Amino acid sequence: MTIKAGAAILVLALVVISSPVAMTQTASPDTALLERARKLLKEVPLIDGHNDLPWAMRENAGYDFDKMDIKLPQPKLMTDIAKVRAGGLGGQFWSVYVPATLQGDHAVAATLEQIDCVYTLVKRYPETFAIARTADDVERVFKQGKIASMIGMEGGHSIDNSLATLRMFAKLGAGYMTLTHTLNTPWADSANDQPQHNGLTKFGEAVVREMNWLDMLVDLSHVSPDTMQAALRVSEAPVIFSHSSARALVDVPRDVPDTILQQLPKNGGVIMITFVPGFDSTEVAAHTKLETAQETQLKAQFPNNAEAVKDGLKKWNEANPEPRATVAQVADHIDHVRKVAGIDHIGLGGDFDGITSVVLGLEDTSKYPVLLAELLKRGYTDADLKKILSGNILRVMREAEKVSKRLQSERGPNHATLEQLDGPQPAKPTASK
Repeated sequence: MTIKAGAAILVLALVVISSPVAMTQTASPDTALLERARKLLKEVPLIDGHNDLPWAMRENAGYDFDKMDIKLPQPKLMTDIAKVRAGGLGGQFWSVYVPATLQGDHAVAATLEQIDCVYTLVKRYPETFAIARTADDVERVFKQGKIASMIGMEGGHSIDNSLATLRMFAKLGAGYMTLTHTLNTPWADSANDQPQHNGLTKFGEAVVREMNWLDMLVDLSHVSPDTMQAALRVSEAPVIFSHSSARALVDVPRDVPDTILQQLPKNGGVIMITFVPGFDSTEVAAHTKLETAQETQLKAQFPNNAEAVKDGLKKWNEANPEPRATVAQVADHIDHVRKVAGIDHIGLGGDFDGITSVVLGLEDTSKYPVLLAELLKRGYTDADLKKILSGNILRVMREAEKVSKRLQSERGPNHATLEQLDGPQPAKPTASK
């Protein structure tokens, strides 16, 4: 899931938006390159790090696959069975996202509902999906002609500051957890919030160590650079960024600085390049800043009138249409990470059904071959693409499995609490579901 970036200098943003680059259209990919890409997708699984279909099902159908049967074409969704088959998807970390505004028991319950959606998906369409937890599971399911379905928790608020809750989510199949979402947790700083902890607290470090023990990948998308740095220091297993791009190309908080990318070879981790337009395109990012500034102005003008704000923002967007990010810009991020971290540290994390706008040419889960064709055009070899598609993330998963096995032979579960490690905490705010 993505959020709007903060306000910006309006004049600079207008200049960027009006530039010819912002309006660049993606050329049609070469037919021969597309066929070569599709051939590769039959040889190795394409594993995507992040897809928000469970939340889209909650929002659009109350989790009822009778109301929104993805065996049928679903124009409101970026993900349905026909699309994922056309795109050559071989493995998916389904995001079990809940908003950071949900806290405490409400966040835990909503995350359980999201996990239930993943299991419902697999049970409803057994000819297409199968649950996978390990790297071997992924390869076995792929050989069966199905899509390996894994679970990724998007936000540490889902565990309600409890290592025991973390362990139970792992038992339910959670294969990674993003340490924060858009707000800080009491133990980790988010990229989109004001820093409070200089990264991780002592309890935050304990969360990372327990995830290593549990064979849960530590996901650093959404966290601050200080949190990234702290997690890299503490984690004994490779980390991932399930859906992020390179900050050197687009300077937004959700992208990853080169200082962190440079550490991936030593850690062994992977950044799964995302298809979020505002993270891949400076033109879209500039538009987002302007839009956010306009929204702030409208809220000040109409403090108790949400409809007036909504109407005003709609009119502004009609007068200032968002530029389109391109497949070439997504490939530029892959090029950059290859230069800084190396080909062994790249994956793909589309964030489909968690975004409100799309990259031109990557509109839904059927479009992966278009990006692969662009990379082939740039000189990437079949071996390079096989690493990006799944070789790198499968290596990370296997290494995490080894670390977990070793740690579980050395110690039992950690029963420490937030208060024991970080001291007394403010009273929890009440929240309604």
